[in-house]
Amino acid sequence: MLTRMSALSESLRLPDGPVDLARLPTDARPGFEGRKRDAVVAMVELGAELADLQERLHADAYTGGSRRVLVVLQGMDTSGKGGVVNKAIGLLDPIGVRITSFKKPTEEELAHDFLWRIDRALPGPGVVGVFDRSHYEDVLVPRVHAYADEAELDRRYDAIDAWERALVAGGTPVLKCFLHISKQTQRERLLARLDDPLKRWKFKPGDIDERAHWEAYQAAYTQALERCHTDVAPWHVVPSDTKWYRNWAVATLLLELLRGMDLQWPEPDYDVEEQRARLLGEGA
Repeated sequence: MLTRMSALSESLRLPDGPVDLARLPTDARPGFEGRKRDAVVAMVELGAELADLQERLHADAYTGGSRRVLVVLQGMDTSGKGGVVNKAIGLLDPIGVRITSFKKPTEEELAHDFLWRIDRALPGPGVVGVFDRSHYEDVLVPRVHAYADEAELDRRYDAIDAWERALVAGGTPVLKCFLHISKQTQRERLLARLDDPLKRWKFKPGDIDERAHWEAYQAAYTQALERCHTDVAPWHVVPSDTKWYRNWAVATLLLELLRGMDLQWPEPDYDVEEQRARLLGEGA
């Protein structure tokens, strides 16, 4: 369990009560007063401490511990989930990271309840798991495109809530980040992909089709945020119009979470001096 909350976690935590995404800024920079160049330096500093804490998490698992971390990234197309994985999660040692992106369910996955494939993607002990799109896809897309009725959506919200509570109760903290962008920013980013021959591979005509459902997606996110925002697994709304701030914010939120786990170097279960004497007694 977390032992303390820090300033950025509190600043970006979704307020309790009804959600109005239109009133939550997409271009603010809570907790950071500098410019982009300052963020570059700050990321280097974050990386050093993240590496230390990640190694402690690994050491805990190596010596029999079961603690792990789950990071959930959700947001509209172009909100920067991939950028966060590259710039923020990229500060970690990749050996101790498991990244999963949930796409359209396969036939095998559809033969099971929607959380079946999510369970299978959970990280092992000592690992930071990252869901680049997550179990929330199974309440967002079905709501927007009417693939599921209200009764089924209600069941899924309750199932997600129970699943996340069980994870946290079992010692796996969950960091949920909604990457919040404006409709104008999305338009600019889609145009930038079309304008750059090296980025056109990222663009699909279907991106514009989905953009036509912007308001429906905002309503779907509003309901998902309201229904699945809890004390044990709260949502954090990360203003994401500014890419460098978004990356710094998610890296900082992860750092705060790891700090709160109070990770300590495990004590050896052997006599250090005895083992030292054995090695020294081997001779040259």
